[in-house]
Amino acid sequence: MNIDAELPGVPVEEPWAPAVRALLRHLEDSDFDGAPPVDGTATSAAMPWPEWTREDDTLWQVAQWLREYHEAVADFVPPADARWRKGGAWEPGLIIGHNDAAPYNATRAGRRLTGFVGWDFAGPVSRDADLAFTAFAWVPLTARGDAADDGWTDLTDRPRRLRMLLDAYGWRGTAADMVREVRDRISAAIHDIRRLATDGDHDCRELIHSGHDLRLATAVKELASFPG
Repeated sequence: MNIDAELPGVPVEEPWAPAVRALLRHLEDSDFDGAPPVDGTATSAAMPWPEWTREDDTLWQVAQWLREYHEAVADFVPPADARWRKGGAWEPGLIIGHNDAAPYNATRAGRRLTGFVGWDFAGPVSRDADLAFTAFAWVPLTARGDAADDGWTDLTDRPRRLRMLLDAYGWRGTAADMVREVRDRISAAIHDIRRLATDGDHDCRELIHSGHDLRLATAVKELASFPG
C-alpha cells in the first residue's frame, strides 16, 4: 500500500486525511494486512449484495477481521493535531475505529474476505461502538425494507447471526446489550450525518438527499422490539 500517495477517494486537502495516513502507517508497521488498497475485488454497490455477503462463513470472517484490527490498533496513539472526519477527540480507552466496515467496503479473493477499504470515516470510538456498526451492517440490523433491498428474504435468522458474530469476535455481553449499543451507535450516526451535511460535507448531503438518515431512524425504532 502506498500510504503517502493520495488515498483512494480521499483528496489530499481534506483536513482529516493526514490522520488517516498516520493510522494506515501504524497498521502497516504492525503487519496488519487487512487494509488493502483498492486494486482487488471489492463488493459492488449495486443491490442486492452478492450471496457471499449473507453466508455464515463470511460473517465469521468479518468478526475475525474486526477483532484482529482492534488488536492491531489498540496501541495507536494519534498525532496530537489529528483531525477526524466525524470529529471527536481520542483519549485513552478509545480506539480509532474503522466505523464503516460494511459490505460495500469489503474486499475479497474468491470467497475469502481480505479486508476493508473506505477508511475516510475512521475516528475515535469504543470497541463496542465499532462492533455495533459492524453488526448493524452484516447481521443485518438495518430497517426491514433496507434489508430486503440488500437481498435478505428471511429476517427470522437475525438473532442467531447476531450471536454468531458476537461469539466469533469474542464479545461476552448479551445480545440485548449489543442491540442497545447498536441503537445508540446508529442514533449517533444520524446526528453525525446531519451535522456534517449542515457543515457542507458533500457525501453526507447526498445521504440526506436520499433519505438515508430517515431509514437509519426507522432501523433504530424497529430495533426497540428486536427479539431477545
